[in-house]
Amino acid sequence: MNQIAKKKGKSEESNASGLKRKEYEKKLRELHVELVKLQEWVKATGAKIIIVFEGRDTAGKGGGIKAITERTSPRVFRTAALPAPTEREKSQMYIQRYIGHFPAAGEVVLFDRSWYNRAGVERVMGFATPEQVEDFLKYVPPVEQAITRSGIIVLKYWLEVSAENQTRRIEQRIDEYVKIWKLSPMDLESYTRFDDYTKARDAMFQATDTEENPWYVVDANDQRRARLDCIAHLLTLVPYVEVPHERIKLPERKVDGQNLDPNYHYHTVPQTY
Repeated sequence: MNQIAKKKGKSEESNASGLKRKEYEKKLRELHVELVKLQEWVKATGAKIIIVFEGRDTAGKGGGIKAITERTSPRVFRTAALPAPTEREKSQMYIQRYIGHFPAAGEVVLFDRSWYNRAGVERVMGFATPEQVEDFLKYVPPVEQAITRSGIIVLKYWLEVSAENQTRRIEQRIDEYVKIWKLSPMDLESYTRFDDYTKARDAMFQATDTEENPWYVVDANDQRRARLDCIAHLLTLVPYVEVPHERIKLPERKVDGQNLDPNYHYHTVPQTY
């Protein structure tokens, strides 16, 4: 984890200088073209992909997922952001409620937090016993191996943010009403346990960063760069190719020249802007 710490200074500097919005949007558009190519390949081949996003609160998981999905089809790219488990789900095998969201052929599922909740928030906040956490860390690698060998591509990303940037982003959520929904009492409690989350992260990496299903760490202190880096990286991990398409020709429209407007009063929206 020393490598993560070494990179923080540079990222926080670039966050201060910033990647200009116009440059960011240009590069993002280029990556969106590749994501659509990936999408068409997934549809054509019946590929199945899981992308796991984990990280501390405010690391930018939701924003990263939004950057991936904003130009793709929701029928292909689905997001799974599960709420707290119900009493029934608590009685099930731990990973059972996540399996129901796994992709079928021709789908990509992005998990905004995942079964790794057990290694993170459940461990830190005491929602799971030490024995349950230990069992999870022991058994999740062979489970992921079985998922991969069933034909599902599994990509795991950890978004890393410094304590200083986490504080700044939480303060923004407090001050900006459009972000207040992102802040929960659990987030505030988690905020006080930064070091506990660091220990949990390190233990998770130690146990589950395998050769077949490795973790990839994204320096998320500069959110724009993090999104571009993450998308560019995941595109290198999937062996997609551009699927040939016939050139689309717009058909002629049949117009009889008669007024077909219905003979009733419309309820129109006022032109406020």
